[in-house]
Amino acid sequence: MKEFTGRARGAAARNASMTPEERKAHAQKMAEARKERAKLPKATHTGLLKIGDLEIPCYITENGERVLSGRGMQEALRLVDEESSSGQKPGSRMDRFLNTKSLNPLIYKGRMPDHFRPMKFQFGSQTINGYKAETLPEICEAMLEARDLGMLDTQRKQIIAKQCDILMRGFARVGIIALVDEATGYQKDRARDALAQILEKFVAKELQPWMKTFPSEYYEHLFRLYDYPFPPESKPQWRPQFFGNITNDVIYKRLAPELLPELKKSASKAEKRGKLHQWLTSNIGHPKLREHLASIVTLLKLSNSPEEFKSLVDKVHPRFGDTLQLDI
Repeated sequence: MKEFTGRARGAAARNASMTPEERKAHAQKMAEARKERAKLPKATHTGLLKIGDLEIPCYITENGERVLSGRGMQEALRLVDEESSSGQKPGSRMDRFLNTKSLNPLIYKGRMPDHFRPMKFQFGSQTINGYKAETLPEICEAMLEARDLGMLDTQRKQIIAKQCDILMRGFARVGIIALVDEATGYQKDRARDALAQILEKFVAKELQPWMKTFPSEYYEHLFRLYDYPFPPESKPQWRPQFFGNITNDVIYKRLAPELLPELKKSASKAEKRGKLHQWLTSNIGHPKLREHLASIVTLLKLSNSPEEFKSLVDKVHPRFGDTLQLDI
């Protein structure tokens, strides 16, 4: 008898627990879902729109529609880190933002109700949710108008507006360059990613304080090792307080000698303290941090207990001044 593994094992167990009538209904439902997917437009081209350290997956569908990844747009607008007590999944934050009562008149502004509705399309075997590319600058325009009208009544809205200001100025600069290139015929000779590089260089420095530096995997595996549900059910952005001590130990104390005290000193002098990694230099500190984080995440994945993780970190990344313990 064939032995199933992974998802196939779960599907086989679920199938075995069903009655014949339930299996038939389930098969019909799956067949209908496949028919619906077959009707979806297909992406013919794909790439990454780079904005500073942000990367927004982008696509061209077979009907010529330019589409941006919904999750990528959320990150660009700083919606991903928004705390919510509603228990909704992160993918719905764009929809909730677009339907904020106070901003709704500015965002829609005479547009049809379905103008910002996410569109589904196929890319390979994946079904992807995205938004028409032009909706990103439209959202930015609405947020900047809200700022001019004094409607940004929360810190979250102010952060989003700041992102929109940076993005719109970057888009404007790239837009005028693209128009000149098209008028002169230079667009045929320029490097394939020249416009993307211009946007990235212009925006990168201004976006740096808002970059999402620590990957979700880092916290996901810390939650696993300490037996906490991930993501937390009651408050998606909640983390145990002692995670900060772990981060200081496995990250900042092992990046460079005496780094942690200096970062804390810089943060304490600032009007808004922010996060420690925002005080690292962009040319050396941040690249080194990302490299170190990638290694730490790998060690987290390999560990089955907090003790095993600590032991691996001590072996691979000993603190400065510690003597490496060798297995003999």
